Amino acid sequence: MAAWNLTDVIDVLEAAYPPGRAESWDAVGLVCGDPAQGVEKVLFAVDPVAAVADEAVEWGADLIVTHHPLYLRGTTTVAATTPKGRLVHRLIKNDIALFTAHTNADVANPGVSDALARAVGLTGDLVPLQPFADDPWRGLGRVGDLPEELTLGEFAAQAAAGLPATAWGIRVAGSLSRRVSRVAVSGGAGDSLLATARAAGVDVFLTADLRHHPASEFVEAGGPALIDAAHWATEWPWLDTAASILTARGVNVETRVSATVTDAWTRGY
Repeated sequence: MAAWNLTDVIDVLEAAYPPGRAESWDAVGLVCGDPAQGVEKVLFAVDPVAAVADEAVEWGADLIVTHHPLYLRGTTTVAATTPKGRLVHRLIKNDIALFTAHTNADVANPGVSDALARAVGLTGDLVPLQPFADDPWRGLGRVGDLPEELTLGEFAAQAAAGLPATAWGIRVAGSLSRRVSRVAVSGGAGDSLLATARAAGVDVFLTADLRHHPASEFVEAGGPALIDAAHWATEWPWLDTAASILTARGVNVETRVSATVTDAWTRGY
């Protein structure tokens, strides 16, 4: 019998990523699984999709921890006639639980953006780009410094090397010769933080899913340079952080970070 059950593991994860810090529209926590079941192997992934389920079954995982929710907008059916329904059926048939930490992991300390900041080369102290009023060390995004000033082109190359490769790659808005040292990052879609990044006085803002018009207007107005990476790639570095939390809290389970690329875009031309 496993020394740790699902409830034990969830308690540790929710201490690091309190569900009460999730946005009101979010869907976090246990999706499927028996709280009393034993847990020996935990797979961490960004997306709860078929390819990740395949990996979990092949490896013999007891639990999948994902960043993105399976049913963000709710559902009235888990019938196997739908892709998500088939996923639920497969997980249950193989005694694999599914747990999600989404916006509560985004704002945690350390959270998704801390891992992103380190992956692209920021060092020293990191502070939230948009902190909570009641906790200045938690909030969306992170701001930090490069160990030495770089050109925008050099930093973009460094960021690309530090993130997992995707068909999307990274896109840069701004003069490649511009000097940058103060950087803001935000894992996942960062459109809503453009004005906040400008007000923070950073040299460059790295995030994902930037749209043409907001990005164009931002740059034309003299805002910081922009680096737009693939959504999946900006959140993937967090998986190792989440896995290490179990080890740090003494949860004696085997962990694995999925290297399966689940970005929606599969090829660029």
